[in-house]
Amino acid sequence: MIEGLHPTVDAVKEYLNRWDSLENYVLQEKSLDKLFFDTYPHNTDISDILVKASTLNDFYSTNIFSIFPVAKHILELDIDERLQAGDEGLVNDIALVDMGGGKRNFYSFATKYCSHHFPLLYPIYDSYVDKVLMEFKKRDHFSKFIKSDLKDYGKFKSIVIAFRDYYGLNEFSLKDVDRYLWQLGKEKFPLKY
Repeated sequence: MIEGLHPTVDAVKEYLNRWDSLENYVLQEKSLDKLFFDTYPHNTDISDILVKASTLNDFYSTNIFSIFPVAKHILELDIDERLQAGDEGLVNDIALVDMGGGKRNFYSFATKYCSHHFPLLYPIYDSYVDKVLMEFKKRDHFSKFIKSDLKDYGKFKSIVIAFRDYYGLNEFSLKDVDRYLWQLGKEKFPLKY
């Protein structure tokens, strides 16, 4: 699916320019930035967390059908210091939520929640990014990892950094690389309904 494609500086710039032309995504991201950076930057009030988590769940279609237990879990974790420090273990801690009938793993949501507080520290995981990283790994061997490593946040972040380093994309932030990988994945591995 990625035959003939090469992650180059020009390719990433092209995809970032495409991103800037996607009005709905740009405006959603701008709204989330306002929510996470200006309106509710902290995670010490359940109401603030609920608004952020609900909006993120809606915009990103993370399919969490009962957001309150997730928000309560985030509040109980007292995350602000760890979040600011770039604590990679925090993502996995946020992801595992007791939903009453057992623990659920909301890993993709947790990466997004952390990333929207500190986008330069926390790249976002989703199925598109997963597929693209696995394809380039198979083809170019840019890093040694197995698929399950992508669901361990510390390893995932190291893999994204290894991708950026291997292809000489160091002028781009992790957020830029994430947007490139996501768009490439959405284009090359469209969901089949």
